[in-house]
Amino acid sequence: MYDWWVAVIIGIVEGLTEFLPVSSTGHMILAGSLLGIPDSDELMKTFEIVIQLGAILAVTIIYWKRILRLFGLNRDKAKKGQGMNLIHILLAIVPVLVLAYLSRHLIKEHLFSPTTVLIGLVLGAILLIIGEKQQPNITAHDVDDLTYKQAFIIGLWQIVSLWPGFSRSGSTIAGGMLAGASRSAAADFTFIIAIPVMVAATGYEMLQNLDSFTSDTLGFFFVGFVVSFIVALLAVVTFIKFVQKFSLTYFAYYRFAIAALYWFFLLR
Repeated sequence: MYDWWVAVIIGIVEGLTEFLPVSSTGHMILAGSLLGIPDSDELMKTFEIVIQLGAILAVTIIYWKRILRLFGLNRDKAKKGQGMNLIHILLAIVPVLVLAYLSRHLIKEHLFSPTTVLIGLVLGAILLIIGEKQQPNITAHDVDDLTYKQAFIIGLWQIVSLWPGFSRSGSTIAGGMLAGASRSAAADFTFIIAIPVMVAATGYEMLQNLDSFTSDTLGFFFVGFVVSFIVALLAVVTFIKFVQKFSLTYFAYYRFAIAALYWFFLLR
């Protein structure tokens, strides 16, 4: 059993990176390696699933008004016209959920390695740069301006994130920009569709690892959950303000730097 400070460190890493376009998977593997946590540690794998729920809760709180609007509530401030609705969400999440379920064993067996994560970090950084440099004319300045086609395209880009290291938020934000969405609209939609996708993924994994929840581990899991929630709340709010003013290429350069460190510590 690990000390509480390990839960704090991993919780911070998860909260900071889960919704930023930098790959939480790559950061978790690097952090785990630096802390001396074996890749085969089943307890830590379950812990990482639990603390993801903290990050999900943070995003749910930030976007609660838009979420209510999806179900016909809080319509007083809704934008005129079609606006974002449940069809947008379904178009964006069904492809990745189906493919993730069908290929889950293949992904775990062949893609969760230091080499594949390193490749994902680098290619994901290149995708962010392409999204910024090749963005067409913006047709969706706000998330409520997104068309069904744009939502579906963003959902297809989300499939790329099944490759560890690519980053779900990075691939969908860049893909959204290439589809004609503004940086902020793509980011908002990315965070909103993350909620059902991550709830489904973490819920499934938790059901497969119920034996890990014992009286000895609950305190450890709780600390990580709370830390992840608080840090994710601050990280997402900060990122939303960041993308309104600055380019995502800064995150691409950061990813290149992390990939270099990743190679130095794990692959040399």
